[in-house]
Amino acid sequence: MKRVGYIFEEICDLKNIKWAIIESSRKKRKRKSVKKILLNTDKYAREIQALLRKKAYTPAPYTEKTIMDGICKKIRTIHKPRYYPDQIIHWALILQIRPILMRGMYEYSCGSIPGRGTALGQKTLRRWLDKDYKGTRYCLQIDIKKFYPSIQNEFLKGKFRKIIKDKDCLWLIDTIIDSHQGLPIGNYTSPWFANFYLQGLDHFIKEKLGVKYYIRYTDDMILLGPNKKKLHKSRDEIEECLKKEGLLLKGNWQVYKVNDRPIDFLGLRFYRDKTILRKRTALRIRRRMAKIRKKGYLCYKDACAVISYWGWIKRSNSYDFYHKYVKPVATIKQARKVVSEHDKAHNLRTCA
Repeated sequence: MKRVGYIFEEICDLKNIKWAIIESSRKKRKRKSVKKILLNTDKYAREIQALLRKKAYTPAPYTEKTIMDGICKKIRTIHKPRYYPDQIIHWALILQIRPILMRGMYEYSCGSIPGRGTALGQKTLRRWLDKDYKGTRYCLQIDIKKFYPSIQNEFLKGKFRKIIKDKDCLWLIDTIIDSHQGLPIGNYTSPWFANFYLQGLDHFIKEKLGVKYYIRYTDDMILLGPNKKKLHKSRDEIEECLKKEGLLLKGNWQVYKVNDRPIDFLGLRFYRDKTILRKRTALRIRRRMAKIRKKGYLCYKDACAVISYWGWIKRSNSYDFYHKYVKPVATIKQARKVVSEHDKAHNLRTCA
């Protein structure tokens, strides 16, 4: 891939920094620290521009927070960066290097990429199972152990040097990478850097191993094939490839026959002839709908949740589930109306 230069001046451009302020402030505009920046965008954009041009930017220490993520209560440590200037600078960088990162990105790498996400992965997996019975007879399911913290800073910086030749841009990338050992969950840059880190693995699986059906969602991977032995061999070679990158596979990898059990992936369970909600997902929806019924009204957050649930339901064979647990409490039409009215009121307040 041809290396790209002349990026840093685009990052430092006032229009780009103002754009970064707008994008980074979404869903945070009620915070005092964010309101302060939005009230005087020009002033703070110029300050960030001067900070970058002088190479005086030093990331502030992260605020650590431990959360229980999702219904499975997985413990995650979040490293929250300061809004000004850190989050704005992260956005200013990604807005300019995103096209470069996207250029070599695998088409079915679905995690944290605009326009992709779980919907693409779910639809693609369903289509493959329906289209090619013989070619999707067996499934290899793997993921990477402690992926974000295990990413090697020096390896990641070396990968950027293969696609970018602008030394000033590389200085900024290095500064963000070296702010933490491994990628901190919480940085806007982290999902982009993580997907970029595994681009080589994606090409290895598709081009060297010749796996026809392969989806990756961040570090969760599904490989489908007609031959069980070939999938076992692919797993061994993937493990060796990851070791060279300083990464390890989790010990819970599985190779199994698709006809004998469902593929549990991206919140759904994919059978040969149907797709249903994962038990944990269904339980979460039922509990949320029970809380809404108890409250007796549909607030904005609940309406957003109902619309989100509809996305899961319509991509699975869960029409009866919707009519039994969701529709009696709140219809999609009602939820969309609540969201629409909230957005209109918010826009009026913003204009005022």
